[in-house]
Amino acid sequence: MYELASVTNELVKLVTHIITDLGLPGVFVLLVAGSAGIPISSEVVMLFAGFDVYRGHFTLVTIIVVGVLGDLVGASIAYAIGYAGRLELVKRHGSKIHITPERLERAEQWFERRGAAAIVISRLLPLVRAYTSFPAGAARMRYPKFLALTFAGSLPWIAAWGIAGHALGSHYHSVVGQLHYVDIAALVVIVAVIAYLLAVRARRRGTRAGEAT
Repeated sequence: MYELASVTNELVKLVTHIITDLGLPGVFVLLVAGSAGIPISSEVVMLFAGFDVYRGHFTLVTIIVVGVLGDLVGASIAYAIGYAGRLELVKRHGSKIHITPERLERAEQWFERRGAAAIVISRLLPLVRAYTSFPAGAARMRYPKFLALTFAGSLPWIAAWGIAGHALGSHYHSVVGQLHYVDIAALVVIVAVIAYLLAVRARRRGTRAGEAT
């Protein structure tokens, strides 16, 4: 947990510097990178962007539009990689930019089980939100459908964190350092959902086997 907190703190520093130096283009670039599979937390990016709204630098509408656009562009890049059949290349060399085979495997399993719904659901979950774009491309999902589903999940996520950053105001710095707990909670939820799905699948197999005999 200490290691995760340290990573979060370093990420907060990085995001703060980039957005402070580049402004809205920094928000866009960070969201593109995070949505393309590079582990840059969209929560941290949008919280700080919302905090900048509180400080009078941007408007909420502006940061939400820029954030969603960045999220869609990054997701499209990941989709294109999967569509072009480069998943094996990502699995082989992705560790250089912290895209682990385990994360991709979880995303592929999630997509196989839930299909289109996985696109929307994953955009509302930290840790895995970017990774279902790869298997969606590999599965040759129609791009307009993929983009619409991604937008449906991205808009509420991006808007919620931007609004939260604005609402936190002067309390931003005391809260943002605890964001690693969000990732821990998300991981617990994901594991619980996978365990439930496996249990349901095993029960159905047992029922079918009983009927066959």
